[in-house]
Amino acid sequence: MTKKLKQSSFNFSDLNYTNKTTTYRIIDLFAGIGGIRTGFEKVFKEQAKFVFASEMDKFAQTAYYENYKELPYGDITKINEKDIPKHDIILAGFPCQAFSIAGHKKGFEDTRGTLFFDVARIIKEHKPKVVFLENVKNFKTHDKGNTYKTVEKTLKDLGYKVFSKVLNAKDFGLPQNRERIFIICFLDHSIEFEFPKPFNKKTKLGDILDNNVDSKYTISDKLWDGHQRRKKEHKKKGNGFGYSLFNHNSEYTSTMSARYYKDGSEILIYQENKNPRKITPKEAARLQGFPESFKIVVSDTQAYKQFGNSVAVPVIKAIAINIKKALENKF
Repeated sequence: MTKKLKQSSFNFSDLNYTNKTTTYRIIDLFAGIGGIRTGFEKVFKEQAKFVFASEMDKFAQTAYYENYKELPYGDITKINEKDIPKHDIILAGFPCQAFSIAGHKKGFEDTRGTLFFDVARIIKEHKPKVVFLENVKNFKTHDKGNTYKTVEKTLKDLGYKVFSKVLNAKDFGLPQNRERIFIICFLDHSIEFEFPKPFNKKTKLGDILDNNVDSKYTISDKLWDGHQRRKKEHKKKGNGFGYSLFNHNSEYTSTMSARYYKDGSEILIYQENKNPRKITPKEAARLQGFPESFKIVVSDTQAYKQFGNSVAVPVIKAIAINIKKALENKF
């Protein structure tokens, strides 16, 4: 599903801006299966015009195409920033990488060789109104805090007002303990921005679980024995590592990761008179807050990877609401 880079492929190169409704042109980098896009579309609706997306994983590309009818371009490191359509908002859940240059004092130059550099060079070329970045919670303390400091300095040197905060999915209506850092930047320094406050809504895992689940999701005796043995070994060593077991009344699960497909140990569901089971791909989608209409068109293994790598959609939606308010000066 490779294709030549053409701005017209997204059919948004000739947008008409009207005085009645502001249209925000958006690009989606490291797009995955479109979790961040989903949150923004729910808020900006017809005002959101996605003009470009990039994702190099072929299975994620397939899922993205089936759900948004647009095929992302591949490796962003091989795409010239000048070939990317002009845009107002850039979305990027970029991977966390160590920056190789010692000192971490040169900002933009220190990011060379990392995927954040590709985000930065696009920002430098197009100067969008808003930059939305997402990463793991530990990004703030990665490499003794130097990684975050370099990213923040780079964004400020590019002319942006920077806001950042760690938010947890369980505070926004999802039964999952999932902390992520969000970095929101505005080119207009007069803009005031506030991160959304927790919903204070009690969550219950049973709300997203199916009652009748195929027996193939029940783990084998061998795997269950292995999980229990490893947990006992970890307990003897004085740590809490090992499988995590939940039931319908649990308020939330542990964080679902991309490795969930391997053994399901981080989220196992209790079953009476049976071995525990893994959550199904559809339940994984719900655990991340994807709409029921989201199409799962890949194998279970790939689906687990995709949802584990994705974002908690309600958190994105809550942030997008506040970004929209900030742009419209409604704070």
